[in-house]
Parts: sequence; C-alpha cells; structure tokens
Amino acid sequence: MLKATLFGFIGGAALLIGAFLGLYFKLSKRTIALIMAFGSGVLICALSFDLMEEAYKRGGFDSVSIGFLVGALLFVVGDWLVDRKGGHYRKSIHSKRHLVKKPEHTNSSGMAIFIGALLDGIPESAAIGIGLLAGKGVGFLMLVAVFLSNLPEGISGAVSMREVKKSKGFILLMWTGVVIICTISAFLGYKLLGNSSQDLIAAILALAAGAILAMITDTMIPEAFDEEGKTVALITVLGFLLAFIISRLTA
Repeated sequence: MLKATLFGFIGGAALLIGAFLGLYFKLSKRTIALIMAFGSGVLICALSFDLMEEAYKRGGFDSVSIGFLVGALLFVVGDWLVDRKGGHYRKSIHSKRHLVKKPEHTNSSGMAIFIGALLDGIPESAAIGIGLLAGKGVGFLMLVAVFLSNLPEGISGAVSMREVKKSKGFILLMWTGVVIICTISAFLGYKLLGNSSQDLIAAILALAAGAILAMITDTMIPEAFDEEGKTVALITVLGFLLAFIISRLTA
C-alpha cells in the first residue's frame, strides 16, 4: 500500500517538475516533443502488454472489451468538454496556435486545464496502484510510463497557462493539487480493489488502458508530430521497445 502511494506520488510529481521547468527554464519545443513521443511509446507498451494482458487473464474478453470501450468513451467525451473551456492547453506544445480568443474561455482555462490534467492523471495513477496488485512489474512499468507522460504535460500546460496570464504561484499550486489527487488515486486503486472480483479488476484495468490510449492518440502523438515530424515515429518505437524489454525482464 505504501509502495502504491509512493509510486503514485512520483508519477504525479512529474507534472510539478514539468511545470517548474516550463516556468523557470526555456526548453525547446523539440525537446518537449521528443519526451512526449518516447513517453507515448512506453505508455502504448504498458497498456498493451501489461494492463490489457493482465485484464484478459483476470476477466476474459467481456470484461476487457466493456472496460476498454468505456474508458475510451469517458476520455473522449470528457476531453471534448474540457477542450471547449480551454483545457487543450495542458498538452499543447504550440500554445499560441491553440490559443482560444474568447474571453470566457481564457478566463476559465486554468480550471479547465486542472480538470483536464485530472482526466489524464486519474486513470494513469489508478493503473499504477492496480498494476502493483497484479504484480510482475506492471506497477513499475506504469510508473515509468506515467512519469514520462506527465513531464511534458506539466511543461506545456504551465507555459500555456502563462500565455493566458495566470501567475506562477497559481500554476504551481494547481499542479500540486493534481499531484495530491493522483497520489490518492494510486492509493485507492491499490486499497479498494484488493478484495474485488476478478471481473471488476479486469474491467478497471481495461478502462484505464482505454482512457490512456485515447489520450495518447488525441493529444500526445499529434502534438509531438506537429513539432518534430517523422522523427517522432522512431522515438515512439524506441520507447515501446525499451518498455517491452523492461516488462519481460521483470515478468
């Protein structure tokens, strides 16, 4: 339980680290894009060979299919609602290109980014805790994947919020709140599901996988590709391969 909480905190802390880097250091968009691409590859491997595989072993096709599709739908619908209020800033490398000009969107973008970060972070963090229940290195691989995913999100989200005149103190406080909630999500994922049925655990693992895959294809890879082009494909493949090696060595 303590390990799940610690892993959740480390994964979420990448958001705060990224926000600090984005606010106080000038990182190139290419660097952010490459981190995004590598993190995407790690996440794809983690959800394919660990989350989905473990979910199938526990619940079969029915639980996996239902959970996976529900997770994707929840993310897509939630992301659409958040985007309408300016939440797409959270993973936008090209913040000026995406800048929403309507005043009401600009004023609400801070809360929208906060909610959007939770939309991304809660399934990932819960998957860390559940992965530790599953054993076989699943939790560790998810930790690596989530950390690499959250780092560029913290950077781009902080930079984008500065574009809409949010203070540094507000931005760092917001990401701190997200880190706390992500930590709690990892703890609850481990604690509450320990005695649950195999079908329920399978469905929630698959739900997290569906939400994460939807997030990758909706934001991370498109943003990285816009900045870095075809290099992104190679970096994503490298991230996938490294994660696959880690998952097999810890199996």
